[in-house]
Amino acid sequence: MKEAGKKILFWSPRILTILFIGIISLFALDVFDEELGFWQALSGFLIHLIPTYILIVTLVFAWRWEWVGTIVCTGFALFYIFSYRGHWSSYFVISGPLLIIAVLFILGWLKRKEIKTAQ
Repeated sequence: MKEAGKKILFWSPRILTILFIGIISLFALDVFDEELGFWQALSGFLIHLIPTYILIVTLVFAWRWEWVGTIVCTGFALFYIFSYRGHWSSYFVISGPLLIIAVLFILGWLKRKEIKTAQ
């Protein structure tokens, strides 16, 4: 594997996870559309951010141990597919990126020795 490919394989799942966390966090803002008091809106906002918190903790651990990112991202994707009923496109928007990130993390884990020599 070439030097640039090793760096891309190392950084791409991490950057994509950060971007996905940002996008998922935007969904929590819908709580402010409702006519709630300040404390109710704040508590609803914090509750809606629970998946974001889990993904941030996952990213912290996956930065060192890629297999953690693979397991959690795959688990989240499968949980969303089997738990929520919606239009088929919602599965691509939520579960699709998670599965891509999981594949990139597992590839990074499998190629770990080659990647470490590139850094």
